[in-house]
Formats: sequence, C-alpha cells, structure tokens
Amino acid sequence: MKIGTLVATAAAVALMSSTALAEIKIGASLPLTGNFSVAGQKHQQGYEHCVALINERGGILGEPVELIVSDNRSDPATAINQYERFINVDGVDAVYGTFSSRLTFPVANILAKYGYVHPVPAGGALRIYTQGHDNIYYFQPNAAEYVGASLAGVLADLVPEDGKPVTAAVISADDFFANGVWSGLMGEKVMDPADGSEVADLAPGYLAENGIEVVFSQRWPEEGFNDWLNLANQVKRSDAELIIGLTASAEEAVQLTRSFKTVRADPKMVYLSQGTQAEYLEGTGASSDGVLVHTSWHKDAPFDSVLAGEPFSNNDFVNTFKARYGSVPDEDSAIPFALCQGIEQAMLGAGNTDNAAMGEWLKARTKEEPVLTILGRFNWDDVGLPADKPFLMTQWNGGELQFVYPTDEFEGVSPMTFPKGGF
Repeated sequence: MKIGTLVATAAAVALMSSTALAEIKIGASLPLTGNFSVAGQKHQQGYEHCVALINERGGILGEPVELIVSDNRSDPATAINQYERFINVDGVDAVYGTFSSRLTFPVANILAKYGYVHPVPAGGALRIYTQGHDNIYYFQPNAAEYVGASLAGVLADLVPEDGKPVTAAVISADDFFANGVWSGLMGEKVMDPADGSEVADLAPGYLAENGIEVVFSQRWPEEGFNDWLNLANQVKRSDAELIIGLTASAEEAVQLTRSFKTVRADPKMVYLSQGTQAEYLEGTGASSDGVLVHTSWHKDAPFDSVLAGEPFSNNDFVNTFKARYGSVPDEDSAIPFALCQGIEQAMLGAGNTDNAAMGEWLKARTKEEPVLTILGRFNWDDVGLPADKPFLMTQWNGGELQFVYPTDEFEGVSPMTFPKGGF
C-alpha cells in the first residue's frame, strides 16, 4: 500500500468517533524463560516498542493499545493455554504470534479454531503453513525449507566459478526450523506428521543443484547437547570446503564457532542459520569474520515503512529503540516490530478490530498494495507465506554485520569476503 494511502486512511479513521473502541487489547505468548529465552525477550522488546510508539502517536483507531505478554517458558502446552486464556478470559481483540516453529505449530490450531488472525514472527517450518489454515501470515521472507535459495544465490552470483566449494558438511540441531532448512538443502521430502502425507518434495536440493557433494552430515539433540569439540573435529576431518551449521539459537552458533576455532578448521566458506545477534559477535570476536548468516532484517536496508500512518524508516527504528533500551536492535526485535506494524495496518485498513475483516484486508494485499514494514513489503500466497520475498544474506567482517546479497535490491551492499579461511 502506498504511504499516502495509509496516511489518509489513518486520518479518516481517527475522525470516525462512532466506531471508536473502549480499548484495544493484544495478547502475545513468548518464551521469556527456557531454551528460547534470549530470542523471546527480544521479541517482547520489539512488540512493546512498537505498541509504545503507536500509543505515543494516538493509538489505533483513536484508542490506546494494551499489550498483554505471558511467559510460556518455551513450552508448547503452556503457549496453547495462554492463547486460550487471551481469547476466553482476557477478551483480547487480536494476538501477536510466538517465537519458534516448535511453539507456533500447535498454537496455529488454536487461533484457527477461534478465527483469530495469526501473524507469525518466527515459525518458518513449512508444515505450519500446510495444515489448511486460512488465518495465518508469516512476517519473514519465506519458509525454512526455502532458506537455502539465498545461499544458492550467493554461490551462483558471488563466488568465482573456479573457486566454488564442491564439498559440504551439514550439521544441524534437531529443531523444527533447522530441520526445515536441512530438508531444502538436502532435497528431502517434507511429510505431514499428522497423517504421513507428503507436503513437499524438495529434491534434488539446493546443494546438489549447485554441484556440491555432502561429505559429512549430522544432527545434534535439541536439548542438552555439549559435545561441540567432537562435532567440530568430525567436520574438520571431512575436509569439507563449505560448512553449514543450522543452529536453533545464537548461543549454539557461538558454541559451534568457538569449537571450529579450537580445532583450527579452515573452510572456504561458512554459513550459519543463526548469528546476526550482538551476542554472537560478543561470543566469537574475530572468529566471526567471513561467516555468512541469512537474515530477514538489516539496519541499512532502506525499505519504505509506515507506523501510525506516517513514514517510519529503519533509521527511525534503530534510533528510537536505542533511546528506549540503550542498545542497537537486531532481527529478533525487528521482526516482531514489523509484525506489529502489519497488524496496525490491518486494523486501519479494516476500520475495526474484527479478525475476519482484518484477515480479508491482509489477504487482499498485493505487490502493488502491500503491508509496509521495516522488513520491507509483505503480501502473502494462499497458505500464508510471503510472495516473492528473498532473504537477505549478511556476513560478519571486522566486527560489523554487512549486507552482501542480493546485490540489486538497493544501495549499500558490501563486497563478500571469499574465501573465509581459518577461524
């Protein structure tokens, strides 16, 4: 949607006192403790910051917004119960999604049951979107199974033909999201756990398509794994030129990188599925140099964005976030902020907080008339995945997370360091 249209819509709705609401309540269940606590706490900051800025600008539909956040302790059953409570006890008008595919998958059934718009900040497993729900909208570029397309693009467009890696080691957490990325890279079939039916056949996979042979692959358990040095040694002994680490958290990415440094691994190229966070740089230092990480957000991406009916840039987001929290945001706060922008625009577009009306407005978005966020534009396909929206590829160099791909999206792209060399 054009910025001018959203500004006009916001102004018009503010004058419609007959449709004014007593208050707008929004519920969010997040993993503030447990395995996903670091990302969960940052998601809370993203939601709270967005709601605070909206309220400073007059609220939504002329009414203040109350955000109710509950800690699900990284437990799926608790997350389900909390969304039930939001709807049946707290009487929320809308919800924001939780973090991780593991929690999002079961929550999707509850929100579909009650007909609530289900905006997802971080739940990329493809089978979430093939359950048949028509109320779900993903606020990242694509499902986990298709993340490898961005790595394939880097290999095709940025790596010299005579220097491309021909062997790979793929190691992964046994995690919903990581398993999805694994399936896309390795060309596996994605099955529906409920009835065993095939969701997607990803053969031959992004690695095979690029002529790369997988010479070592291994998953580690989702909880309690600590044998990082042994795993790193096995990867080193494989002599893989490309190392792919599909971690479930930034903390795991730190452990993996430190272990590669300890065993003196020396690959041409390293790609991790987590590691854009400041905690990753703090935990790895110069060992991070040359590590590629996909991301949904980068502070220097000059996307058009709207908040409270007014233009709102990534620079505005970074500056206001720093003023509120005293730190620079990363994608774990930017993604929920963008989701909050999207739901605000849906309420303004519908003219009320009726979830059916908001859902119809979101479904009607197109490439020409999208939702506008700090993650860029969003419109969705018929299963709730963003249409034609690639991930960004970033690389750590000299303590800075640089945007390196795609190279034709906007200005400010840095050259990619290749080969990486040792840790």
